Amino acid sequence: MITRFHISPAWLLAAILMLAPTNLSAQTARFVSVIDDLPLMAGLVEDTDAAMTFDSAAGRIAEAQANGPLAPETVQTFYSETLPQLGWRSLSGGDFLRGDEALTLEVEPTPGGGASARFRLRPAGAK
Repeated sequence: MITRFHISPAWLLAAILMLAPTNLSAQTARFVSVIDDLPLMAGLVEDTDAAMTFDSAAGRIAEAQANGPLAPETVQTFYSETLPQLGWRSLSGGDFLRGDEALTLEVEPTPGGGASARFRLRPAGAK
């Protein structure tokens, strides 16, 4: 006696996703913890102890820092190319503007050959 089973495509996809290796999440985009719409470049690790955020009457204020074994120029290039795609208008010296928010990016070399990136978000016009 031959028994035939019918497996729906949705069930099959769900089974594949449940059995997929857990490292698939490592391929998804990561974001800075206190600036949830700012991507964290692959190769950088956020220093969550240095992160701070609060909301003011004028808007959100946040600071974050990330470090990694990357050349500072590589980090600067990544953000110079990525931020405009997310609606940020590049000003000068690592400053960006989007709507009523300003973002400053400072990238510096670290001892040992890596890079440190500091992100400061504030209401536009605030110093």
